[in-house]
Amino acid sequence: MKLTLKALRVNYGLTQREMSNIVGCSIESWRNYENGITVPNNKVVEKIITTFKVNYNDIIFSRRLRLNGSLT
Repeated sequence: MKLTLKALRVNYGLTQREMSNIVGCSIESWRNYENGITVPNNKVVEKIITTFKVNYNDIIFSRRLRLNGSLT
């Protein structure tokens, strides 16, 4: 089953702050990952995979495009 990073976090009942602490990044970075502004580095991805027992291919790392200054 494919999950976004937000869905994964919500399914475990975690706040963004708790999730950022678990995977070892700042809360700002985690927010950016969830919003598709940036993607997590390999170290963070590995932590997500091992901690939450998910397959890399089941994680949706969405990147939304900016058109005319707005997110789509």
